[in-house]
Amino acid sequence: MCSEDRISILPDHILCHILSFLPIKEAVRTSIISTKWRYLFASISTIEFDRCLLSGLTDRNVDSFKNFVDRLLKFPDQVSLDCFRLSDGISWNDEDHDFDVSGWICAALCRGVREIDLHLDNLGDVLTLPAVLFTCHSLVTLKLNAEGSKIEVPSDVCLGNLKTLQLRNSVVDGDSINRLISNCHVLEDLAFFECFLAYARELNIQTPSLKILVLEFDVVEYRGFNYVLVINAPNLVYFQYTDAVAEGYALSYMKSLEKADISIYRFDSSDCETSATHLIQGICTVRSLSLTIDEVRNLACGVSTFCA
Repeated sequence: MCSEDRISILPDHILCHILSFLPIKEAVRTSIISTKWRYLFASISTIEFDRCLLSGLTDRNVDSFKNFVDRLLKFPDQVSLDCFRLSDGISWNDEDHDFDVSGWICAALCRGVREIDLHLDNLGDVLTLPAVLFTCHSLVTLKLNAEGSKIEVPSDVCLGNLKTLQLRNSVVDGDSINRLISNCHVLEDLAFFECFLAYARELNIQTPSLKILVLEFDVVEYRGFNYVLVINAPNLVYFQYTDAVAEGYALSYMKSLEKADISIYRFDSSDCETSATHLIQGICTVRSLSLTIDEVRNLACGVSTFCA
């Protein structure tokens, strides 16, 4: 007895949603099931290219792969994209393949993508992304891993609906990143993971909507720490800070702060002591605090604030 195909009778939008949970290779293979399934994969709302997709790719079929990606991203009558992701472990910009990553990003933006997650390496000193990436009103989540490259932010930037911004393993220029943050007016989650802060006199984070803030910077021997950290985020709930002691801290009252994880290094002078005390006093309303410092001197004046 033949069993009834109950999956194929589902509406197309439900089938496309199901396909979005499959690796892209598996989603494409469903096109051979029947004529109904032939082009469904082209309307999936999540597109991720990972190392599995490129396994076995030879020089002869690189062009075929490029054409496939172009058709997938620019297929007629496509639905909007929830997520476009380039996963780690792939040299998307090496000389052998020369993938059109900028073109792929622009195509995703044209489809009203809500989340972009890019892991890019072998890019040299500077990562130049399409300018339209920084003026996209559909974008809600932006995650960039530039593997040691400097992220350049154009002068014309406005991400009015961006709620999550995460940068990882990247070099961030002070002026450039301040410009980016100040033009994300509804930002709720801001994170720097293992980033290198360069050319910064001030890191200015004034975002009333911010709820989660992670500042995890590389602490290296040759780096100067003569910048001032300014935070005005009255609705902040979680704050993580990992860095050498900065030149100064200006933290506005954080009435909503629930938890803070603070790790500070290069604590080797009276100036550092004073600056670190200002940092601790700036988060005195926190309900749960984890504090790590590399050399304890005299933070009594700062820590005593919590006992008041």
